[in-house]
Amino acid sequence: MLKTNRPKRRSAIAALALLTLVSTASADPLPSWNDGTAKKAIIAFVARTTTADSPDYVAPAARIATFDNDGCLWAEQPLYFQLIYIIERIKSLAPEHPEWKDTEPFASILNGDVKKALAGGKKALLDLTMATHAGITTEEFDQSVRDWLATARHPKTGRPYNEMVYQPMLELLAYLRANDFKTFIVTGGGIDFVRVFAEETYGIPPEQVVGSSIKTSYEIREGKPALVKLPELNFIDDKEGKPIGIHQHIGRRPIFAAGNSDGDFQMLEWTTAGKGARFGLLVHHTDAEREWAYDRDSHIGKLARGLDEGPKRGWTIVNMKDDWARVFAE
Repeated sequence: MLKTNRPKRRSAIAALALLTLVSTASADPLPSWNDGTAKKAIIAFVARTTTADSPDYVAPAARIATFDNDGCLWAEQPLYFQLIYIIERIKSLAPEHPEWKDTEPFASILNGDVKKALAGGKKALLDLTMATHAGITTEEFDQSVRDWLATARHPKTGRPYNEMVYQPMLELLAYLRANDFKTFIVTGGGIDFVRVFAEETYGIPPEQVVGSSIKTSYEIREGKPALVKLPELNFIDDKEGKPIGIHQHIGRRPIFAAGNSDGDFQMLEWTTAGKGARFGLLVHHTDAEREWAYDRDSHIGKLARGLDEGPKRGWTIVNMKDDWARVFAE
């Protein structure tokens, strides 16, 4: 079993970030946000919905806030981090599967040609996912992800992947929770994958993560009950699936929703279509120096419809370069 002190280190980093927030909260609840329209809009919305005599007051039980993960809470370039996990997992499992050398998309992954492997579209991605996620227990999968997070490093920054989180968004999550909002992750990524690190990284417990999933069966293995992940798709929590996932897992329409791509459009559309005060937020990646700049033509996190329609719908577009004083935690 791999032992590491990194979870403690990451917890210390998260605690320090929250401590910094608490110490400055009286003067500035979002210290890593520049004083622009986005920050002012967030603070005004929280004030309106949490002030008892406000016409827009929302009872604490209904203060539901949902956040996409990839590109919204943590980075997503050059590839989705779960896909990087899948690629590295394929390589580590390859000795047990000699047939992969002559079978696509596995052969291209083993040859280092990710672009060719993914040219097979959804089927190729599904094949890769099932080969690395299915046939094992949920506990075995969790441990596999933990082991990977403890050693893997981002190719550009050298940081552990779960330190590639946005400091301004950590502050926003803490600010909302300090005002009795309940924060949820609603991601197109795998629900079990994100649940491994969500509580430690974001302060969001596993039961408040909604995501894509494969089916699971209840089995007795070596005389003990186990949940086994099956090679069969269960639910895709993306685009139109996000409002459905929210309904099935949360049971309340959010009043605050944040994303960064057109995959989040329907979540923001459904959230802001409800009665009363509503807030839609899109993170626009505009900072090529501190992070990446991409939107309409990106192979990941494409943002086109949101840019075109978001302002007309009253959504707040966060310009990363202009609105964030800091991107990652120091």
